[in-house]
Amino acid sequence: QVQIVESGGGLVQAGGSLRLSCVVSGRTFSAYTMGWFRQAPGKEREFVAAVSAIGGRPSYKDSVKGRFTISRDNAKKTVYLQMDSLKPEDTAVYYCAVRIDPLTSMDIQAYPYWGQGTQVTVSS
Repeated sequence: QVQIVESGGGLVQAGGSLRLSCVVSGRTFSAYTMGWFRQAPGKEREFVAAVSAIGGRPSYKDSVKGRFTISRDNAKKTVYLQMDSLKPEDTAVYYCAVRIDPLTSMDIQAYPYWGQGTQVTVSS
């Protein structure tokens, strides 16, 4: 059983920063690919970033490249999403997700385990 708990969301002004954290239960965290997705009101859930279980270059949605950084700490079973230069269009509920595969994917269906989400609101 995999349990996921996100934290770190909040209200921030445009241009500001937030760091989201996601703690995952389970014995083999180091074998999981970890992803962040988001869902804005009235829109479908979309891929934001992912980091593989085997290292290598993380994957990012084009609109967050250069502003967001995903990282993981296997000893703490935690994945982070550092969000800088935030824009109002980044406002959404952000979800952490687990993929039981060493390779990253941008496909929502590739992630069977999801957290409850954390709200990020960026004011203009």
